[in-house]
Amino acid sequence: MLLSDYTTLRLGGPAGRVVEARTDDELIAATGDDVLLLAGGSNVVIGDAGFPGTVVRILTRGVAREGDVLHVAAGEPWDDLVAHAVAEGLAGIECLSGIPGSVGATPIQNVGAYGQEVSDTIISVRVLDRRSGEVVDLAPAACGFGYRDSMFKRSPGAFVVLGVSFALRAGGAPEPIRYAELAAAVGEEATLGQVREAVLALRRSKGMVLDPTDPDTRSAGSFFTNPILDPAALPDGAPAFPQADGRVKTSAAWLIQRAGFAKGHGNPDGIAISSKHVLALTNRGHGTTAELLALAREIQDGVQAAFGVRLEPEPVLVRT
Repeated sequence: MLLSDYTTLRLGGPAGRVVEARTDDELIAATGDDVLLLAGGSNVVIGDAGFPGTVVRILTRGVAREGDVLHVAAGEPWDDLVAHAVAEGLAGIECLSGIPGSVGATPIQNVGAYGQEVSDTIISVRVLDRRSGEVVDLAPAACGFGYRDSMFKRSPGAFVVLGVSFALRAGGAPEPIRYAELAAAVGEEATLGQVREAVLALRRSKGMVLDPTDPDTRSAGSFFTNPILDPAALPDGAPAFPQADGRVKTSAAWLIQRAGFAKGHGNPDGIAISSKHVLALTNRGHGTTAELLALAREIQDGVQAAFGVRLEPEPVLVRT
């Protein structure tokens, strides 16, 4: 089996062995040494040589409602959950519409977009602690959430996410919109459904909603995180978003564009920057992981040379 068939970048070599886990018990039993856990494949870059061990496909399903809380299996597709919450009149994750991947991956990356992060609503993450062999429920404080970060991400391989519980808000009204671009698109009296549709439209305009007819969506989403810098290190004219610790977050896209990298830069038949958004690196059909990483390094080196800032990749790199 080629792992390129199971990643949104359509990159990755062969797997040594593949196991499908459709229940928590199957997932726990399959999680031995030298395994790669793979669900939606939307935030991972796998090397051209593939993965010689066991690939465990996380296919668990289930959404249970308890009041305003949704208990969700790790393998549930994330956007299906957002659509379900919106249909149920539950607010808190509507701005995260259209993000590919699985529910279980969202706390690892602390997925966020348009002013919302999953850590805003997560109240518990059920995990297998591979060090002790125990299944435990972790409160948000134990998850160590940060910007596109978590304790899970900082401890690769130590935990297997089995399920996530979200505390949402009933009543049908969306959360206050904190992202200017989205607020301008929906106005002040938008419904949950209208917010969701506006987010989907914005993401489509940037090639960030999966579409088999659009090569710009053959990506891992935003390839670089927005840098968080000391104010003195902020390049002149760069956007600045103050952080609680006194630092400022700036725009990776702004840095990339002003370092001389335009939309479409790269190989039009292989690996290139998206034609819609400079933060996405895309596989135009005949690319390789080696070429993807070469383009990523070219961008990192160019931004560092221009501004003294080293961009960090957002996806998980596997055998690269």
